[in-house]
Amino acid sequence: MEGTSTDYRNIFDTAITDCLSQALRIIAADPALAIPGTVILHHQKKAAAVRSRHEREGLLVPPVMIVSITSRCNLACSGCYMQHRGHASQPEMSRALLAALAGQAADLGVSIIVIAGGEPLVRLDEILDLARAHPEILFPVFTNGLLIDEFVAARIAAYRNIVPVISFEGFRNETDSRRGAGVYDRLLAVSARLKCRNVFFGCSVTTTRENFSQVTDPAFIRVMTEIGARVFTYVEYVPMEAGTEDLALTAEQKKILQAVLADFNRKFPALFIGFPGDESAYGGCLAAGRGFVHVSPSGDLEPCPAAPYSDANLANVPLKEALRSRLLGRIRDEPEVLTETTGGCALRANRVWIEELVNRD
Repeated sequence: MEGTSTDYRNIFDTAITDCLSQALRIIAADPALAIPGTVILHHQKKAAAVRSRHEREGLLVPPVMIVSITSRCNLACSGCYMQHRGHASQPEMSRALLAALAGQAADLGVSIIVIAGGEPLVRLDEILDLARAHPEILFPVFTNGLLIDEFVAARIAAYRNIVPVISFEGFRNETDSRRGAGVYDRLLAVSARLKCRNVFFGCSVTTTRENFSQVTDPAFIRVMTEIGARVFTYVEYVPMEAGTEDLALTAEQKKILQAVLADFNRKFPALFIGFPGDESAYGGCLAAGRGFVHVSPSGDLEPCPAAPYSDANLANVPLKEALRSRLLGRIRDEPEVLTETTGGCALRANRVWIEELVNRD
């Protein structure tokens, strides 16, 4: 059965609060950013108490929800998880369903709603609607950045709880080789647009065995901070595409990455976050509702983006009911399934077992 200890959740709540507090220190001199940031930090502390109350009543609410609002994209990057999820195209969640989902998440105590895709900015109007309706929630938007022209940059700047997180793979050669010729230089221009509007934005680095040395070099950080990035998210590569297993970080690189990010957090005026982070501190992966869940573009509630399995769709059931998913509960009841693997993702490595769980229901 699922363990009763809440230690890892307390650790994760503390980590979220610490990250938000550090972000506030970075932007403390700018009231236009600091005031909205204070609202978000205050909400996180209240939301943690709401989540604790739900847990005492038998409902596990994760502090973070990742919502992939579309599978559409203006690029076709190699290794993209959305291209290799193996699902037939389904209708995207409606504007009304997205709004209802965010409202339910806020009521349940979710602190952070990560907006992903595809390219989420193809639904910019709806993202802005969510940010306007929920100023207490932080909305990191993981984007390839190429749709951020002057008009879009100005619209994003009006909502300080939106944090664009732009995909870089390193410098020009690394970024262009994965995302297309000329992308790196275009992203430099995008960064300049955001910086001049004082948008709190960052970069997302898909961290592989190949680019590890470059993206963990202080020289890369100096360049990125000079162009305006104030948050760095290191997303460990998950080999969704067959034949790319050798791109996953080695066990040694995973350990080094945690030490490097801790060091960068001390040395640079920016926030450094690893995903999935130091799983050993949490007793394994935080997927399946332990720390986060994923919502697919069609509304399926899933353990994580790399594990596209579901027994609840939010078009049919409210979030509170969906979080009681038998599938998520069964995954959490098997802690050994959530331990580190050499394949980059514990759930991906155990997908045959998860498929059997789905087929039993």
